[in-house]
Amino acid sequence: MLIATILALNPLGLDVIHAAFLSGEALSRNIWRPIVLTGMAIVFLVAVLEWLARKFIIKHRARIAATSS
Repeated sequence: MLIATILALNPLGLDVIHAAFLSGEALSRNIWRPIVLTGMAIVFLVAVLEWLARKFIIKHRARIAATSS
């Protein structure tokens, strides 16, 4: 998540976001919008997978701690 934030907030990332959503040229918006939306979807899926993995690890450690004590 930190890497995605850094990529989005650097000058190049801000230019891409501007070209995808705020540009006055339709061609620029039509080219960049699907790319940006796909990237956002991938970042969202990675975040959900990370959350599920952390949840699984916490439950697994709790189960191990309960059986060992």
